[in-house]
Amino acid sequence: MDDVITLARLQFGITAIAHYLFVSLTLGLVTFVVVMQTRWALTGKEEHRRQTRFWGQLYVINYVLGIGTGLVMEFQFGLTWSGLTHFVGNVFGAPLAVETLVAFFAESTFLGLWIFGWDRLGRRLHTLMIWLVALTAYASVFFVLSANGFLQHPVGERTEDGKIYLESFTALLTNSNALAAGAHVLSASIVTGAFFIIAVSAWHLRRGTGHDAFYWSSLRLTLPAAPLLVLATTGLGALQLSYSTDQTPTKYGPGLDEAVDKAREFSEQFGPGGYYPPSFVGIFEYTMVIPAAFMILITLAGALMMIKRRVLRSRTMLWLLTAALVLPYVSNISGWIFREVGRQPWAVYGLLKTEDAITPRLTAGSVLFSLILFATLVTALTLVDWALLVRFARRGPDGAQLGHLPGEPEPAEPGIRSRGRHTRDAQAAKDEQRDAQGETEAEDRESAPVF
Repeated sequence: MDDVITLARLQFGITAIAHYLFVSLTLGLVTFVVVMQTRWALTGKEEHRRQTRFWGQLYVINYVLGIGTGLVMEFQFGLTWSGLTHFVGNVFGAPLAVETLVAFFAESTFLGLWIFGWDRLGRRLHTLMIWLVALTAYASVFFVLSANGFLQHPVGERTEDGKIYLESFTALLTNSNALAAGAHVLSASIVTGAFFIIAVSAWHLRRGTGHDAFYWSSLRLTLPAAPLLVLATTGLGALQLSYSTDQTPTKYGPGLDEAVDKAREFSEQFGPGGYYPPSFVGIFEYTMVIPAAFMILITLAGALMMIKRRVLRSRTMLWLLTAALVLPYVSNISGWIFREVGRQPWAVYGLLKTEDAITPRLTAGSVLFSLILFATLVTALTLVDWALLVRFARRGPDGAQLGHLPGEPEPAEPGIRSRGRHTRDAQAAKDEQRDAQGETEAEDRESAPVF
């Protein structure tokens, strides 16, 4: 049975982490796309329209492929964790059902109108669509974390006949554990979106791909705000920590007095057992915080170097800004592992153990098969996503196909890299020289005597 539980937890952990990689970038990018398009709607400047198209196209790619990882994750509730759904389904089902309606119907509908409405909707109505996309995305996070927050800190419930029933839907939606986690996740996602834009912009500026003004404008939007966003995320994390130490104290191990008291209470109520999570969980608390310090230092230095555009002359700083893209992902994954694994051995904290949440009569072989299948699928989706993001990001704003209007020049062909200004000038000179040489040879052939 221990092997089955371990494999089932590993299966859900892999798919949840993969899905969270998509979610964090999706939420972050859509926030900045809203800002870019709102500026275009208010000013009518072509610069802001081009930014919306380029970064919006990358957002759409990540959103579409991320849906697949979410579906894979939700299948597991019925396949592997039917004990959990049987026990808590009366509570858990409501927010997840609302999230499904919001994410897969409302959000997808507004996104479709935004994607295909560039030359059909007015500028202001079209901008309203992306605002609605962002707001429904935020609502989706709220309802998912309302369900997850209940697993961490059950509120407004009663237990009867081996099941939990919800007595207060308001208590579920105002759960302090869920609200603090939701604010922290949303803020961390905006940080991820900012670092993505910074990384792509810095790469183009370092390589001199010929769109310096475009990427400098994108850098001006995100880089000065990045240190403040990281600080805000850290503050929200500290707020979440204050709730967590009261509501799930055993997560922090026997070094916390509250944890010792809670473990003793569990032993008296449920019998002796291990009520602390695995010892390695504490590592993820540090790997969540340490990258945040580096994010602040790098972006603060970069922001200061924006004065007189000194950052454009520093290849080292541009390289650091590109490489720093990995940092928010390390923090996001570490924070999620710390939150979820730290809840062990509970599926619903203080009410249902993980060993009782597993589907009865599962075999290790069947779980291993589904683990390999699901892990392969989400890995493939992740690799395809990043391959497409890299491909379209390298093509630059001239290669954006989103919002392409009749009469505009055709986007650059896939796979063709944008060339730097100096490279293009040199290539143009070579082309002119080759054409001139071809014309000379043709004239020589025409003037040659015919025998």
